[in-house]
Amino acid sequence: MHTVFYVSDGTAITAEVFGHAVLSQFPLPFEQVTVPFVGDEGKAQAIKDKINDSYRQSGKQPLVFHTIVDSTLRNIITSSEAKCYDFLNTFVAPIEQQLGVKADPRINRTHGMENRKHYDTRIDAVNYALENDDGMTTKAYDEADIILVGVSRCGKTPTSLYLALQFGIRVANYPFIDQDMQQMELPKALKANRHKLFGLTIDPNRLQEIRQRRMANSGYSAAAQCRYELGQVERLFRMEAIPFIDTTYHSVEEISVKILERTGIPRRIY
Repeated sequence: MHTVFYVSDGTAITAEVFGHAVLSQFPLPFEQVTVPFVGDEGKAQAIKDKINDSYRQSGKQPLVFHTIVDSTLRNIITSSEAKCYDFLNTFVAPIEQQLGVKADPRINRTHGMENRKHYDTRIDAVNYALENDDGMTTKAYDEADIILVGVSRCGKTPTSLYLALQFGIRVANYPFIDQDMQQMELPKALKANRHKLFGLTIDPNRLQEIRQRRMANSGYSAAAQCRYELGQVERLFRMEAIPFIDTTYHSVEEISVKILERTGIPRRIY
């Protein structure tokens, strides 16, 4: 098995994201090691030794994806026995030429607090999602960018948090309960924010599987109950012309991007 190292003098998140995207194209297992905050020569040398040990023990040349700003530390890592891929500097030189501006590399620019406005936007959005999760309160719905609606366990909470954390979107979510379904009518708080509603649905078998893990052999997780709730809610979506998507076969990342694509809500942070 090949060993892959993600190395950075910052958080290593960028190296991980790029590396995972590239390696996902190959149907192979990888042993993956993330090494953030390589901030001095001693730590860089220790990582180099670890990389070289991996090569000697496995006989397979490790891969290193790195985003190291400091040239001295970068040279130590790239002098190892690994095949090294430098994500930042691969693109910096041609972009400098295109823009006619010299780059000013600094550690933690992407995932640090240098851009305080974006950081505050992210934290505010996450706090809003937590405070307005699962219909706990509807008082701040006028502050929402979007309100996710659907049956319990269809993916509203993880999608809300992902949209907040990755895009800075203020998301509330509301679970339809039996009373809502019996009346086939939007609650008052949702009617007042009708233009912000976006629905999530899911395959009944998948919903039952999820609910079984939470409350096994209960009425809540019964197949008939799952089918009933989904049928009623999807009818409500269509009756009220609420846009919705099926989450069954999509990751939270895909669901989030599909929502932004459908609604046209601009991301607040990058």
